[in-house]
Amino acid sequence: MKVFISADMEGVAGVVHQEHTARDGREHDRARKLMTEEVNAAIRGALEAGATEILVNDSHGTMRNLIPELLHSEAEYIIGSPKMLSMMQGIDESFDAVILLGHHARMGQSGILNHSFSGKVVRNIKINGVDYGEIGINAAIAGSFDVPTVLVTGCQFAGAEAEDLISSIETAVVKQTVNRVSSRNMTPEKSQELIKEKVISALEKRSQIKPFKINGPYTVELAYIHSGFADAAEVLPIVEKIDGETHRFESDDFITAFRYIRSLISLASS
Repeated sequence: MKVFISADMEGVAGVVHQEHTARDGREHDRARKLMTEEVNAAIRGALEAGATEILVNDSHGTMRNLIPELLHSEAEYIIGSPKMLSMMQGIDESFDAVILLGHHARMGQSGILNHSFSGKVVRNIKINGVDYGEIGINAAIAGSFDVPTVLVTGCQFAGAEAEDLISSIETAVVKQTVNRVSSRNMTPEKSQELIKEKVISALEKRSQIKPFKINGPYTVELAYIHSGFADAAEVLPIVEKIDGETHRFESDDFITAFRYIRSLISLASS
């Protein structure tokens, strides 16, 4: 059994503020260690469930967060960016299951540190009229390769977002959001124990969870925080500007649509 883990940071127990998540934050090194330990817990669970190959993709910010010397030896790791598939780099049809670790609710929801790919740039991302965040889009990337997303870990709002999209998915709620920069957290020991148990449970029931797919063709509307970002990204010929802060484009292929989304965000923030 091959298992793919996309490891973000905002949904990790004990991570609550940009001082944790930003590379120059005073608490960033502590958050990196907490993230690495939750990844290791997921790996232990996957191995106990029978995984023979585990690939972990560092998916937060610069994607250079995992601490190599502390990582479990029975997995391989993709670290660094940019990457064509970003948070899902390395996924393909050979995998049996996807785990979204340390994930968070989309921009505009109540979850801790909520955002959609870039909290400084993106207001929302609509695909065929439905608002999706990182959980939905990452799961749909996996679904494009017919791989089911079986577990999401994070706060209660991240869990609810996953459950709204994917029937029978497992969730590991390691903290309860109080507000955008405050949460009631499990201790690292307890959160890691829960993650390990939930990974085992999710992988054992993976045949009951269908790959999440968004049916094409795709009409994507990307709304920015302000019009300056839309102006900067307008150089991409595929987009139509439908108001001062929103671009729209169409695609027949989901992976292509995602690559355009990432390109627009990169252009907007340049």
